Amino acid sequence: MKSSMRARLEHLSRRLVELDAMLAEPDAANDMGQFRKLSRERAEIEPVVNAFAAFESAESDLEGARHMLDDPEMKAMALEEIDDCKSRIESLETELQLQLLPKDPDDGRSVFLEIRAGTGGDESALFSGDLLRMYSRYAEQKGWKVELMSESPSELGGYREVIVRLDGEGVYGRLKFESGAHRVQRVPATETQGRIHTSACTVAVMPEADAATEIVINPSELRIDTFRASGAGGQHINKTDSAVRITHLPTGLVVECQDDRSQHRNKDKAMQVLAARLKDKVLRERHDKEAAERKSLVGSGDRSERIRTYNFPQGRLTDHRINLTLYKLANIMEGDLEEVTGALIAEHQAELLAALGDNV
Repeated sequence: MKSSMRARLEHLSRRLVELDAMLAEPDAANDMGQFRKLSRERAEIEPVVNAFAAFESAESDLEGARHMLDDPEMKAMALEEIDDCKSRIESLETELQLQLLPKDPDDGRSVFLEIRAGTGGDESALFSGDLLRMYSRYAEQKGWKVELMSESPSELGGYREVIVRLDGEGVYGRLKFESGAHRVQRVPATETQGRIHTSACTVAVMPEADAATEIVINPSELRIDTFRASGAGGQHINKTDSAVRITHLPTGLVVECQDDRSQHRNKDKAMQVLAARLKDKVLRERHDKEAAERKSLVGSGDRSERIRTYNFPQGRLTDHRINLTLYKLANIMEGDLEEVTGALIAEHQAELLAALGDNV
């Protein structure tokens, strides 16, 4: 293990002792904000410290086994113990490297998932509905809550645009590599000659912004329009100006919400989405700057980039960024996304490890 890595782990071990002492203070819970902050920090570093303790224990066992080599009767046992210790040390060092990788501060956040129909007309809108169903099923499996924020349905089904909030622990960390262009190849239900059509949707995964501390929106920079909601919603919704459109003048970003009967709730939803879009804009600008310095396979955040193809005749999903091909499209469309998202996260971690090695 490199001395710089060991020094960092020893520092975290001392920090855990400090945190335990601070949290054990009789008045620790008087400031709940500070108490939660310290508790989160402790929860983050405890697994790292435990893994380091196991690593040091394996090192100690290895040293003991080497001393046994001088005893002829113990030599065979010692050699077996040495092999076992070396294997444990190698495994634990890899685990510790992963745990020490730079953390994305947004990984634990809930997200706004935005799906827009692109090229392909009605078929694209239908596929946007299929994607929403896929992500909603995945969210159910993960125990996340799905809340509809805004929708623009297509006449033949699906959506021209739909935005949902996925609320839960670690949603962004799991789904952040879903942003980009999703291409579908299949025979549309309206196709009489059995020809395969290609269409595309754009997916954006935006971490929820903490409006109080991260994104400051000046009310004077907003134009807020109200209008009567269109489409389904019952008699009441069409008689009142409950729909809200907010335009952020400096950036030109526009958000509409009309799915609630309450104008106040629609405005709240629209402001949440606007804050997330502004945060997303900042993140993408930062990613673009980083990508100019080092090309990233999975973290570019470029919405125009074609990231994935769903080929229905072949039952095949291909993620073009990491050359992943899976012949289980039916299961994936039912929300079985864990293998896909896991492969993207693993590739990203491999990139970070390679960069870490280059910088040492």
